[in-house]
Parts: sequence; C-alpha cells; structure tokens
Amino acid sequence: MISVAGAALVAAGFNLFLIPHGLLSGGISGIAMIVGYVTSWNISLLYLLFNLPVILWGMMVLGKRFITLSVISVAGTVWLMQLIPELSVTQDPIIAAIFGGVVVAAGTGICLRIGGSTGGFDIVGSIITMKSDFPLGMLLFALNGFVIIALAYVQGEWTAALRSMLCIYITGKVVDTIHIRHVKVTLFIITKNKDALLEKMLLHPRGVTLMKVEGAFSHHESDMLMTVTTRYELGELRKLIRETDPHAFVNIVETVGVLGQFRRGKDA
Repeated sequence: MISVAGAALVAAGFNLFLIPHGLLSGGISGIAMIVGYVTSWNISLLYLLFNLPVILWGMMVLGKRFITLSVISVAGTVWLMQLIPELSVTQDPIIAAIFGGVVVAAGTGICLRIGGSTGGFDIVGSIITMKSDFPLGMLLFALNGFVIIALAYVQGEWTAALRSMLCIYITGKVVDTIHIRHVKVTLFIITKNKDALLEKMLLHPRGVTLMKVEGAFSHHESDMLMTVTTRYELGELRKLIRETDPHAFVNIVETVGVLGQFRRGKDA
C-alpha cells in the first residue's frame, strides 16, 4: 500500500537521520521529538498520542478518505519506527539534516499525493490550504518555526535548531515538488449520463457548468460538464466519474488561475 510506503520513508528519515543527531522534523513529530529528548520517552508513541486530536479535527473538516489514509500512515510510521533501529547512517549532522529532510519529505509527499497525509501539521496545513492557494510545503515550513524556537530554548543553543531549520526547509521544498495540491485543474466531462453525474457532483460544494455539445464527426448531441477543482479532490472526482459513467470522455487541464468565486469542496 502506498500509504505504508510513505510511512516507511518517514520512519526511516526519523530513525536513521534525525533522531540520532537530536534533530527535528517539525510539527507534531518535532514536538514528540523534543519531549522524547527531554524525558527519554518513546518518540514513536508520543508521535501517535500527539496526533490523535489533530486527526479528530481533520476528520470533521477534511472527510473520511483523507483521514483514513492519514491514520494508516501515522499507524504505519509508529509501527515501523519500532522496527527500524535508531542508527545514524552518517556522522555529519549537516548531511543528516539534508538527507533526513529529503527522505521525510518524500514519504510525506507520497502520502499527500494519494489524498492522505502523515498526520500532524500536514493535516493543519491541508485544512488551511482548503481556503487559500498557498503552497503547502512553505506553509508547513512557516508553521514549524515555533517548534524550532522551542528546541533552541530546551537545548539552550541554536546549532541543532538551525540544522533542524535546514531539514524543515528542505522538507517543505520537496513536499511542494511532489504534492501540488494548491494547483487547480479544470475538468471537461462529456457524458450521456448527465443527471446521475450531476447529482453526485453537486453533493459537494463545487460549481458545475452544463453545456450542450455536438460531435463534429457523428453529429450526435451530448452534454458536457465543466468544473474547476484542486489536485486534492481530483482523485476522488475521477473515481466518482468512473463509477457513474465509465464511458464518459474527460479532459483534465491545469488551470493557471480563477477569477471570481471558487469553492473548494472537502473529500467524501
């Protein structure tokens, strides 16, 4: 399962690069690491505990599919952190920060790309980006700033904190490369099953435009539905179309921008 593969990368980034050097990944996992460094408690279990209230919040706002995938990812990360030893693959903390950031970001981006998350600030950022077009990776970088300050305060020096900031910045940039949820797409759907498709599409708070079209070769009339959505919703919308009208012709194009009202739906 893709969520488990993403969780494996996150767990490997934590245990092989960040934790052995006392570095942070930011967000909920970073808070769990700070508490773990200070108290010697199990970081993976703290990661699970601190994620629970955020997951509940996301369940109310983002929908069942997103949270189900997120729960699988979080549980997989916790489980795999128990299996992967905390063993540094490099003695250089700068290299650890760089590669740890890349590995964690790859796992996070994979989970986000399929419509889930790795929990924590990913969920908070996903809720916020439902209302704006700000790139998720850079938003996570901004949200994680206070975690870095907390690390500097706890450890009494800025060296590890600045290395962690490097890790978090790299994570944010890689996440934005893999996951482009803030990008909007336009779907042109030519269908013979207009009424059933419209009924399902309008269950979400999204706008749909109906047009009559005619085949240039066949001269057969059909209906075309046009809607603008985000990358976040695209997978679920494609599934809805396949289930409702498997023979529909769908053209998906990237949208440069939208003027006027644009409503973002939430996952079903």
